[in-house]
This record gives sequence, C-alpha cells and structure tokens, in this order.
Amino acid sequence: MISDMFTVCAIAIFCMVSVGHSAPLACEDAVRPLVQLDPHHLEGTWALVAASLSDPVLLEFFKCRNSSSVNFSNASATSDIVYTPSVNAGGKCHFQSYNVSLEGSILTFDEQHQVNLTGIFLYTSCPDCLVMRFDNQLKKVMRLHLVSRRREVEPKEMEEFRAQVECLNMPAPVVMDPSKELCPEQSQNIIQPNQLMSAL
Repeated sequence: MISDMFTVCAIAIFCMVSVGHSAPLACEDAVRPLVQLDPHHLEGTWALVAASLSDPVLLEFFKCRNSSSVNFSNASATSDIVYTPSVNAGGKCHFQSYNVSLEGSILTFDEQHQVNLTGIFLYTSCPDCLVMRFDNQLKKVMRLHLVSRRREVEPKEMEEFRAQVECLNMPAPVVMDPSKELCPEQSQNIIQPNQLMSAL
C-alpha cells in the first residue's frame, strides 16, 4: 500500500515538473530566430499586418497610422540591401530608406543612418509572412512586426503571432485595417529616420 502511494506521488511530481517546463519550452520554440533566411525571399513589398511595441507611448503613436509597409530591394546579396519602411498617416505617405545587411537571421543597419536598432527574423509557419523583432538597446524598446504579402492573414497565423507577442511579455498586438490603402512606392513626404522608426 505504502509502495503504491510512493508510486502515485512520484508520477504526480513527474507530471508537475513536465507541465512546469512545457510553457517555457513552448515559448522558446515560438520566438526562436530563423537559422538562415534566403535574401531573395525578402525582395519586394510586405504589408504590415500587426505589431506590438513594448513602450505604451509608442504603441499609442503607432495606432495613428492608416497603414504601413516595408520594401526590400537589392536583396540579391546579404549586404547592401535597401530597406524602406513606409507609413500612411495624416493623409500623407512617409518613407525613409536604409542600407542594411543580413547575416543569418540578423538585420543590421548601416552606421551612417545612426539608427540604434537590431532586427531579428523569427520563426513563423506562415509561408508568405515575416516576423521581425526590433530591439533598441539605447531606449530598451522592443518592436514585433508581422508582415505579409497579403493584407490579412488566416486566424491560425494571427494566433501564432499573438502567442509570440505574449511569450515576449508585450502588449496585445495592434491589427492593421486591410481596407486602408498602402503607400505607393514613391512619395514626396520624407520624415526623419528616428521619427519613422518610432512610427513603424
């Protein structure tokens, strides 16, 4: 009888330990960086579908735009890639281009732009999506963006992104309105890089 009780207790403890470790492992898997990203896959325009920012003030500022997108050009090599985010806000389109380099899953901005950001591409099961994490070490601000070739994604794909946001202890993501027009590829209205990165 006593041996049976010990067996039951041992099984219960094992189950508790297994459950206790399952959540961190799941999050570790959910927010893992891509091992390698083909730069050719980046080429072209990606619509911003949803995003979260760790700074509540910037998150509110983020909600002021109608739409956003990012464009990668000259992505045939891992260096000298041109990264152009755009923001449609206040009835105007704003954009700024940056020279970036790609090493594995890490996106590094050219020092000449004085942008204190590091970008990391995270895993996603969505075939035509990118999950981009930006860390600003100076202000300790984290951004997580879901971009896609489509204007909106499937519910299961959005749930996956929401889980990634939750794993990083960030506020619930803001989902963009797919009916709002994206900015054209060119615009006359250019704002400063730090303003654009705060907006996007």
